[in-house]
Amino acid sequence: MIMDKNFSLSRHGITVNDICRNISPGSLYEEAIRHEPGTSISDTGCLIAYSGEKTGRSPKDKRVVRHPDSEQNVWWGPVNFPQDESTFCINRERAVDYLNTRSRIYCVDAYAGWDPETRIKVRVICARPYHALFMHNMLIRPTDLELETFGEPDFVIYNAGGFPANRYTTGMTSRTSVDLSLERREVVLLGTEYAGEMKKAVFTFMNYFLPSRSILSMHCSATCDRQTGSSSVLFGLSGTGKTTLSADPKRSLIGDDEHGWSDNGIFNIEGGCYAKAVYLTRESEPEIFEALRFGAVLENVVYDRSHHHVDFNDTSITQNTRGAYPIEFMRNAKIPCVAGHPTDVIFLTCDAFGVLPPVSRLTPEQAMYFFISGYTAKVAGTEVGVSEPEATFSPCFGGPFLVWHPGVYAKLLAEKIRRHNANVWLVNTGWSGGAYGIGSRMPLRFTRAIIDGIHSGCLQSAPTVHDDLMNLAVVSACDGVPAEMMQPRLSWRDASAFVETSRKLASRFRKNFEQYASEVSNDVTNAGPRG
Repeated sequence: MIMDKNFSLSRHGITVNDICRNISPGSLYEEAIRHEPGTSISDTGCLIAYSGEKTGRSPKDKRVVRHPDSEQNVWWGPVNFPQDESTFCINRERAVDYLNTRSRIYCVDAYAGWDPETRIKVRVICARPYHALFMHNMLIRPTDLELETFGEPDFVIYNAGGFPANRYTTGMTSRTSVDLSLERREVVLLGTEYAGEMKKAVFTFMNYFLPSRSILSMHCSATCDRQTGSSSVLFGLSGTGKTTLSADPKRSLIGDDEHGWSDNGIFNIEGGCYAKAVYLTRESEPEIFEALRFGAVLENVVYDRSHHHVDFNDTSITQNTRGAYPIEFMRNAKIPCVAGHPTDVIFLTCDAFGVLPPVSRLTPEQAMYFFISGYTAKVAGTEVGVSEPEATFSPCFGGPFLVWHPGVYAKLLAEKIRRHNANVWLVNTGWSGGAYGIGSRMPLRFTRAIIDGIHSGCLQSAPTVHDDLMNLAVVSACDGVPAEMMQPRLSWRDASAFVETSRKLASRFRKNFEQYASEVSNDVTNAGPRG
């Protein structure tokens, strides 16, 4: 292990002498095994680490400093809870005091954004080797020369997650607090050791910084054609197939989760992937399975203590088991992770009501509507009290990470779609032939055939029929997909039940969109379902 004795964090209030700055994965393994009880190594070489009580994000504990310079830009409400600057400073001081009690501090200096014109320098200050290795994987790793000339960071994360917030501090609702100051360009973490909070803190900041420069920040995966270089982006909430469909051996992977769309094209914000590991098998996800090797982090998994073999089916700790690895561990990754302007923008939805067609073509106005809606559905039985399909809406397919109003991102999307003549598609990876419990889940091979048809350009000239209730141009033919499945109305046995269910879903769409209507034109509001 190499420690730079000349490197100091005193400008951040850190007075610890032993600072491990950008040390190698092997050194971080050694540090974790020596100093973090319970940490181990899997039989494939991953570092197995545990995040303690919190095994997922804490969105209700996320706060943004209300400051005169930015308060008019922030979308205040259930996503961005306001915090006064004094409270932020108290929590920051608490974090710094905690970090100064550690015998050794870990610092990761790296980049966010593969486009050199817009990338930012990120500094992570933390007390756990696991957290340092996680961010080493998730950020874009500098060369030795870049590290020597790194200079001052543009954004700093103080990760004192092993120390709780003081519940008596003004505005605290629990022992966890995730505090963002846009003016200071800092995030403070207290009371949560879930590593994903750091990843999403960077994305939240980029969701403010990039649109201010007319760059669209996107919660999506992205791929490009290996021969032509033409790209596409896939938006989708959890369970819609965003990561699975982006791991396409026929195409190059730009990234699986966070991107920007500038005048130069698209670029990955991250240097790694953070994939769900629950129920993972080599057969179902070979690319991801093989990426979980030395250098990767496996989070909150259960393993056999004799052979260190991970049981991905064991969810006794959490359903949210994950693996974090550098993007170059994916065999189909394109390095650097940049590509030209997308020819296709794809919205993925898992419609458990079974009324949305497998694929529809959208106008720019409809693109804004469905982008702002960010629809998918929860399935009966997955949560207590959910007895039938439940519509779920997350604006821009990433509501918890937005800073500006959703309309800002939607307008940027529509501008870029028009300027670069991108095709927009709504693809249903959910149910066909009826709602959940009656119909069946769309087979993955049919969804892949649809995505292939989009990428090949075949669906641009495919015939369409109009669904008057959902107000969609339904593509009625696609190679590799049975014709009767392309139009939900034809695949349902009970025609009256289809109409009734369609009207219910359309009503949910309209009700949800009421909160955004004042920020968009009537053309956008009227582009949604009519049923």
